[in-house]
Amino acid sequence: MYPVFFDIRAKRCLVVGGGMVAERKVRGLLREGADVVIVSPEVTAGIGRLAEQGECCWLEKKYGAGDLDGAFLVFAATGSAAVQEQVAADAETLGLPVNVADQPERCTFHVPAVLRRGDLTLAVSTAGKSPALAAMVRQRLADQYGDEYGQLLSLMGRLRPLVIKTAATSEERKALFQKILQGDMVYWIRSNQWGKVQKRLRMILGPQVDDIPNLEQASTDTSGT
Repeated sequence: MYPVFFDIRAKRCLVVGGGMVAERKVRGLLREGADVVIVSPEVTAGIGRLAEQGECCWLEKKYGAGDLDGAFLVFAATGSAAVQEQVAADAETLGLPVNVADQPERCTFHVPAVLRRGDLTLAVSTAGKSPALAAMVRQRLADQYGDEYGQLLSLMGRLRPLVIKTAATSEERKALFQKILQGDMVYWIRSNQWGKVQKRLRMILGPQVDDIPNLEQASTDTSGT
């Protein structure tokens, strides 16, 4: 498996099936801003409410190959082995990525266990062999990587234009980024010692760091956790 991150905002993601597994897929896709379409004669109460609220589109029907038109990702989450196989085969014919619930051998992509710290995303995949193990590893990562890493990433994003302006070559930029990330930066952010953060950045990048407005506020913006 080749690990990638897709931007699925406003992209059509088709979920075939209306049970609890399908609902979990739907909710995960909606969190990422996808245009979610569900194809199933029946759905859970949760999916029904989401559809009534206009959060997703429910096509109250049996699956047909034409439902794949315009899809970016396809999820087969039905209780019928025949339908699961048909969705997988149709998606494969059209060259569409498909995830088949409980059949990792028929999947062309897997949904990992995900940990988010702001814009920092850590994903764990077992190639569909053990979601339970993926969840266990994810929890261990959650214990190790707290919100301070999302804050640090936000800070690095604000500093990036200044580093690029300061350094003449890619090697110099790399060296500056490494200097910033060394030492106690994570600890200082975790313990809210922004004075020490500012002092270190000033030592590395000079007084022009002070020209970045609301540096501490920007660093604590970790929306999306």
